[in-house]
Amino acid sequence: MKKISMIIPIYNTAEYLRECLQSVINQTYKCLEIILINDGSTDHSDEVINEFLDKDERILYIQLDRRRGVGYARNAGLKKATGDYVYFLDSDDFLAENTIEILVDFIGEEPIIAGKKKVIHKFEDSIVKNNSEINEAEMNEAGYMPDDVVVKYRKVKGHFRDLSILRRLISKQLIDTLHLRFSEEVECYSDLAFISPIIGHMKKGPTVTNAYYFKRVRNNPITNPSIMQRARGEKVTDFLKIYTVLRQKYVDEPRVTSFLDGRFIKSYRKNIILLLANQENIPLYYENLAKAADQLNEKRIKKLNVVVRKELDSLRNRKLKSFKRMIWLHHHLRELKRAYKSRKKMKIYLYKHVLTKKPVNERKIVFESFLGKNYSDSPKYIYEYLLNSQKDYQYIWIFNKTGKDIPGNPKQVKRFSLAYYYHLATAKYWVSNARLPLHMKKREETVYLQTWHGTPLKKLANDMDEVSMPGTNTVKYKRNFTREARKWDYLVSPNAYSTEIFRRAFQFENKMLDVGYPRNDLLYTHNNEQYIATLKDKLHIPLNKKVILYAPTWRDDEFYEKGKYKFNLRLDLMKMKELLGDEYVVALRLHYLIAENISTEGLEGFVYNLSDYDDITELYLISDILITDYSSVFFDYANLKRPILFYTYDLEKYRDTLRGFYINMETEVPGPLLKTTDDIIQSIQHIDQIEEEFKDKYDTFYGRFCDWDDGKASKKVVDSVFNSDKI
Repeated sequence: MKKISMIIPIYNTAEYLRECLQSVINQTYKCLEIILINDGSTDHSDEVINEFLDKDERILYIQLDRRRGVGYARNAGLKKATGDYVYFLDSDDFLAENTIEILVDFIGEEPIIAGKKKVIHKFEDSIVKNNSEINEAEMNEAGYMPDDVVVKYRKVKGHFRDLSILRRLISKQLIDTLHLRFSEEVECYSDLAFISPIIGHMKKGPTVTNAYYFKRVRNNPITNPSIMQRARGEKVTDFLKIYTVLRQKYVDEPRVTSFLDGRFIKSYRKNIILLLANQENIPLYYENLAKAADQLNEKRIKKLNVVVRKELDSLRNRKLKSFKRMIWLHHHLRELKRAYKSRKKMKIYLYKHVLTKKPVNERKIVFESFLGKNYSDSPKYIYEYLLNSQKDYQYIWIFNKTGKDIPGNPKQVKRFSLAYYYHLATAKYWVSNARLPLHMKKREETVYLQTWHGTPLKKLANDMDEVSMPGTNTVKYKRNFTREARKWDYLVSPNAYSTEIFRRAFQFENKMLDVGYPRNDLLYTHNNEQYIATLKDKLHIPLNKKVILYAPTWRDDEFYEKGKYKFNLRLDLMKMKELLGDEYVVALRLHYLIAENISTEGLEGFVYNLSDYDDITELYLISDILITDYSSVFFDYANLKRPILFYTYDLEKYRDTLRGFYINMETEVPGPLLKTTDDIIQSIQHIDQIEEEFKDKYDTFYGRFCDWDDGKASKKVVDSVFNSDKI
């Protein structure tokens, strides 16, 4: 029986390692030598490894004294390998149970055979067990249907199109004959040193289906990236280095040089060009890029389009100024081509290349709240404080629909209009409580004040394990969020708890304003009977009725499309009307992302759907009781020290599957967790008892989350950001 050496380098992959190692131990092919190389991990990977050492005597453990890199670790594994064949596996990936068995059965006399790679985001997306529902009588002795496995021969260049040695069973004799080793000089693309001699030695190689290698896309590309999730600059630097070395080494081997040149051209078009879009990067990479370009085959260059050809000619002739001009032209033509395809892209083009060249107006401030939906939240209260202070500014408000009744008569601009781009391009200050579009490049002169829109209960950004929102995935979401947060010059925090989370989850490194939320100023300055009566009258709510505010959040996985979320109202409002209607009315305030229209037919005079009302802070003031679930509204409402009920009918799903929480809902929130409408009704009927029962917990909660709010947050923000000396 052929012995297989499984070589698995490990570096800070404790959260994935059990799945990886268990998939190896569970292989249906048992003649394995499992070589684990701990490359100086600083997490608890060693604990996981020790668990498996006790489980399986086939495991050989090598512990390096410090981080040496994946190339060094794999080479260390090769030195210890005694198998007939070698199989490399990354410690955050895993295999189907019969992967090695299929590869061994079909390799024949070939020195190498490749299985199938399947890219996944989580373990549950894989097909770990093969053909589990097929009748045993229909299966051959190997344990799978013969028709399931298809063998194809591919040219060796295509065989290694992914520049990876993974998912392949490789003859140890081939490795020893060709002296195959990984580069220890680079972290990215170390496989190229191993692959290049194979390219020169072989013309074709077999691949098989159903020998699954599950390649995991890590969900934390910012805080714990895989090698190929590293910054583009790091990858380009390593590629240029290894390409130059190998191109010189194999200069007399046409198949190898052709392969390497092809990879260079692809990398140049896909990665290097994008990196050089920022002209400041060109001097950083110019020399190494020029040295690499010197190696290119002349005939290969002549086949390229005229723009790329001229760029490479400028490099090879060391004409830096010409190269910069060509790179600028390259990107300019690319953007212009895209701009002609749609009005939106044309506006973005004009923003980047025309409008941002105009002078910055030192007195212009652009405000936006909840993606242009309304006039509300902290941007509103910062604006009104500035207005009342009679500061000499030009005020611009961004809305999806203009024509709102706003004090001070600021200029109202429709979101994504040409005027929108003009004012953002020329404003000294941006004030927003949510993310701006990623394509909005912030000028160096512009000051971006991010107020955010809540104390975090649900996990945010880089703290999220999985992202289930439409139009994105976990990796893309985290990467884009981090790019946006790097634009923020100031970030407002409501409490010390939030400051800690914001720093980590947003990867925010600039100025944190630890002052409380400006939107909560109203809860301290206008919490009186006269103002509350005025608001009730404005909303046509009877003065003789108490108000129950129901303000639930949205569910990430329940949506129609990007930006439009479903919500199923689980409260039996008719029953509440029957039992509570003499004393109470209900004000509904659904999250701004929820698109579902809730019918209140038959509930007139009891239910008031105020979801479109701009300012929820004013609704807090008129409410005697708050009902919520996992919305951050209760952190703000707690400033009023009024009772809060939590309608958490799907707590387990939301906590364990969708988001996860920063605090323990069962022990830390200042009110009961309720599952049914009956529970809600009974709690309201005995609200005095609820208040008494949760008094101590409420006081503790208030001290932790509300201690910075004092009615003066707007002033503190303005004093910190808007320097009156410049006016």
